[in-house]
Amino acid sequence: MDKEFASLASICSRSRSHALGFAPAQFIPPNQLDPKTMNITTAQLFDNARSHNEFAAAAIPEATLRQLYDLLKWAPTSANCSPARFIFVTTPEAKARLLPAMSPGNLEKTKQAPVSVIIGMDMAFYDKLPQLFPHADAKSWFVGNEAMIAATAFRNSSMQGAYLIMAARSLGLDCGPMSGFDAAKVDAEFWAGSSVKTNFIVNLGHGDASKLFSRSPRLSFEEACQIA
Repeated sequence: MDKEFASLASICSRSRSHALGFAPAQFIPPNQLDPKTMNITTAQLFDNARSHNEFAAAAIPEATLRQLYDLLKWAPTSANCSPARFIFVTTPEAKARLLPAMSPGNLEKTKQAPVSVIIGMDMAFYDKLPQLFPHADAKSWFVGNEAMIAATAFRNSSMQGAYLIMAARSLGLDCGPMSGFDAAKVDAEFWAGSSVKTNFIVNLGHGDASKLFSRSPRLSFEEACQIA
């Protein structure tokens, strides 16, 4: 339970309030937080959260990126397979390698963002199942079944990428997820010689809310849902 409290407390270490024009709260180490004081809201994670295209220049410390991963790693995945792999692109040199693969509409925002996260999917994720799912021979479920490997890697790395977005928002960061890029170029530049392929990319930083356009509509419950 203490471990769960520590993980939950770390979610609340920063308040995502800059969408409303306020600066994030000062970081407090999880072991100094009282779980009873946590105040993450649905507005912070959903209602007021936006996909940002412009970011402040402030860097994101490596400690925050590590904290981010320590939150998103709890995403549920099939047989705990955890196929997502992450590259945090932070340096000008790494950005220079990434930018040629971005579509024109995503080029400037990716150049500007302090961090661009390449979310990959390890097509050999099953090799780690003896470690991640030790109570069954789960590796044998996948070996040789290419269709199942592809579906599982894509579905579950997407889930982990969604958790990355929510974890980032909980830490006071803004996100700009993107699918407009040349995946083959990204794979060749960043995953060459590995079994990983790119799923999607997320820009991270402190977004400029003044540059947001009006929020687009969403489907109503009646349009999108059924109760069976």
